[in-house]
Amino acid sequence: MENKVTIKKEEVLSDGFFTLKKVTFDLANKEGQAEEQKREVYHTANGATVLLYNVEKETVILTRQFRVATMLNGNDSGMMIEACAGIIEDGSADETIVREIEEETGYKVEDVEKIFELYSSPGATTEKLHYYIARYQPGNKVSDGGGLDDEQENIEVLEMAFKDAYLMIENGTIRDAKTVQLLQYAKLHVFTPEKVFDVL
Repeated sequence: MENKVTIKKEEVLSDGFFTLKKVTFDLANKEGQAEEQKREVYHTANGATVLLYNVEKETVILTRQFRVATMLNGNDSGMMIEACAGIIEDGSADETIVREIEEETGYKVEDVEKIFELYSSPGATTEKLHYYIARYQPGNKVSDGGGLDDEQENIEVLEMAFKDAYLMIENGTIRDAKTVQLLQYAKLHVFTPEKVFDVL
């Protein structure tokens, strides 16, 4: 069914790092009558995220960093284990994720595979994430990573067994949506279940 929408007004409520707007619009209901609705929409930049994996070692690279928003909603420490990610500012999503991999993890990996695009939270934000997977080898390590000082990033790089990372979903250690999605994709398409999950 095609929705008939008329945007009537957009008001800027906050214009900081990203922009928060109140949007007033008419949307046709199931009887075809226009109903006025108002929604607050956070206009965020699109982003890219990647799961680095090594099939031979059966390992993945993740990161740990502080996320204040989670501390305000039940995560006492504010620390989150996540897949490498970043916002798309200059260049394509492909170029962005290659750059973010090196900045955050210290691995120089240029062969990335895009697997899909998803809207992160369509009820409230405009953000669309581009999801990738990429092989890494120990020889790809060119620096300690950790993010950029001028962006006040303080990122810890974690290399762990894939089966351990996957168990972190079940025990609640990993609670970041994009990371869960990438690990689930890897379980289905990258690692051999009979080999990696024989103890689960």
